[in-house]
Amino acid sequence: MPRRLDALSISEARRLALTAQGFGATRTAAASSTSDVVALIRQLGVVQIDSVNVLVRSQELPLFARLGNHDRAALTNATAQGKIFEYWGHEAAHLPVEIQPLFRWKMNAARTGKVKHWGLTSFYRENKSYVHRVLKHIETNGAVTARVLSTRSTKKGTWWDWDEAKTALEYLFLTGQVMASGRGSDFARIYDLPERVLPARIVKRATPTEHEARSELLARAAIAQGIATADDLADYYRQRLSAAKPHIAELVEDGVLREVSVEGWRDKAYVHRATNMTALVAKPVRATALLSPFDSLVWHRPRNERLFGFHYRIEIYTPKPKRRFGYYVLPVLCGEALVGRLDMKADRATGTLRVEGAYLEHGVSASKVVAPVAREVRSMAKWLALERVVVGRRGDFARPLRIALPK
Repeated sequence: MPRRLDALSISEARRLALTAQGFGATRTAAASSTSDVVALIRQLGVVQIDSVNVLVRSQELPLFARLGNHDRAALTNATAQGKIFEYWGHEAAHLPVEIQPLFRWKMNAARTGKVKHWGLTSFYRENKSYVHRVLKHIETNGAVTARVLSTRSTKKGTWWDWDEAKTALEYLFLTGQVMASGRGSDFARIYDLPERVLPARIVKRATPTEHEARSELLARAAIAQGIATADDLADYYRQRLSAAKPHIAELVEDGVLREVSVEGWRDKAYVHRATNMTALVAKPVRATALLSPFDSLVWHRPRNERLFGFHYRIEIYTPKPKRRFGYYVLPVLCGEALVGRLDMKADRATGTLRVEGAYLEHGVSASKVVAPVAREVRSMAKWLALERVVVGRRGDFARPLRIALPK
């Protein structure tokens, strides 16, 4: 009989995590379809959305990292087909439509005021009749964007400079009274009623209790991460650790989760009972991928450091003179290690994919990783329909990568 794994090496833990996150499968030569994208989102359970578009919208990068070339309209198509929906799953995120009922407790908590949200709870309290009018407008007239209802008379300021219409719509979105039926060409949410967005089978599905929903989200987080501490499990769907701990203990008692130890980890780790650890740790992962800063493999920074020994911080909001690596920096996965990072930018005006900086982690040999990383950079340029790749001079990996790429 195969041995029961109760203690894992750090290498085995990485292999479990990478396989669970979709890096164990071999990419197909053909472009992946909307169905492939939906299957991946179901596997990951959540794909974070971010508006920064210096390279490509961040929600597309986890798809490219695992599937390679795929239909750029897949997320739009999957939303229109009722296969995925948008909500605050981690941050703003695409989620499999099947788990929409698991978030109704969060919607209800916001709607009843049990949980208060910055700027939205107070706005509703002070503008109830206006919010109800906005909802009535959607009920009567159909889907809208914030711009259609805008009362703004001055130029918009910062990203978070919302007018009354946008704030009302975001309150209704938070509380589940409206949903996003998609996004416009300007990336703005298009709001409509849930019964006009969700498949009827989901609308009719019974609403789990908060206790049931929290537990199920933690169990799903365990499957999606392969192996995880309590903190990792709670963070995946943004539950407070203090609230998650009793549910994790209950899942262990019920046999849904099993406790294991991981080499070098101070905290206990958990594996879902559906995970075949013995088989998975025996199969090496040979993927190469450029990871979004918001990829579910790397978004939880303490886990990054425990699992890969990789310290990563987003520097988008850091003043340029104080940045260490660059503005939009992608961790580089090669095999079973995070081997470096690339500061990347799509220069669409000139059809150029720019690698502004390229850095290796300490102890990584450029000669061992440059060929697969160069192939992945070329593949990304082709996927984005950019004709050239230009590598700058910042970083110890810049010269080897520049030499490996065609002129």
